[in-house]
Amino acid sequence: MRIAFLGPFGTFTEQAAWQVAPSGAELVPVTSAPAAMEAVRQGRADRAVVPIENSIEGGVNATLDSLSRGEPLVIVSEMVVGVVFQLAVRPGTSPEQVRRIGTHPHAWAQCRAWADKTFPGAIHVPTTSTAAAAELLSTEDATFDAALCNATSLERYGLEALHRDVADNPGAVTRFVLVAKPGVLPPPTGADKTTIQVALPVNESGALLTLLEQFSVRGVDLSRIESRPSGDGLGDYTFSIDIVGHVAEERVQAALVGLHRFSPEVRFIGSYPRVDGVRANVLPGTADQDFRRGRAWVKDILHGGDGVHVDEAAPAEWPLA
Repeated sequence: MRIAFLGPFGTFTEQAAWQVAPSGAELVPVTSAPAAMEAVRQGRADRAVVPIENSIEGGVNATLDSLSRGEPLVIVSEMVVGVVFQLAVRPGTSPEQVRRIGTHPHAWAQCRAWADKTFPGAIHVPTTSTAAAAELLSTEDATFDAALCNATSLERYGLEALHRDVADNPGAVTRFVLVAKPGVLPPPTGADKTTIQVALPVNESGALLTLLEQFSVRGVDLSRIESRPSGDGLGDYTFSIDIVGHVAEERVQAALVGLHRFSPEVRFIGSYPRVDGVRANVLPGTADQDFRRGRAWVKDILHGGDGVHVDEAAPAEWPLA
């Protein structure tokens, strides 16, 4: 299996990839998260590992936008990596020589206050990844004096740590996902997420409320909702949403049917196990058997029954009809 990831080797994304890579897998470094997903679309990789959410900065826009456009891809699993940074320098560099710091914009956002306090006036030089900053710093081509990266990159590229374990918010984590072409869904575990992208009707009063009602009336919880520009004009937005539950569950199916009736576009981006293993809180009246009983009651009436003596037995195997 070939797995594309945001490279070069030594990134936090590589750490996430090894959490799910099967034995014998080949990791293929690329220059960006969209490039990793495009490698899957074009058949140059079987899977891609990309960052999707950070506990400090929120959603990773490049990943969200790439998932919502182009040939469909689906998330099949998720991983979490703790994010701790080292301020790396070439051997012999003194603190007084640090005027420009290279790193990925998300890493800079997590260390900006520390950098401003420790190196007043230091300029951020954006790089494609934290490991790319370390790799470039190890050469003569670097346009910066230090790099914010992880400990793996520090060792890989022969750098020294001028400061260790730096960040504005200790305990920060980044969530990564493994994406593939659509195919067989991971089976439900009871502790799952479903990710979708939903467009709102343009210039329709109460459209966002109507969207949210599709979930609330069916007892479906959301763990993340973010707006993203659709690209069609100012004020035109789509919503990236993580649903607590699996598309095989009746309440989730019912919510998606409601969204599909209401929204001009709903894109399914996967159902997969939650990395934290937290099970959904199923409210009374929203379990699978509650939906099946309701359908059996209506079916009985449509077939001339009295709606009282109903055979509510129905197969419970996944996938549901």
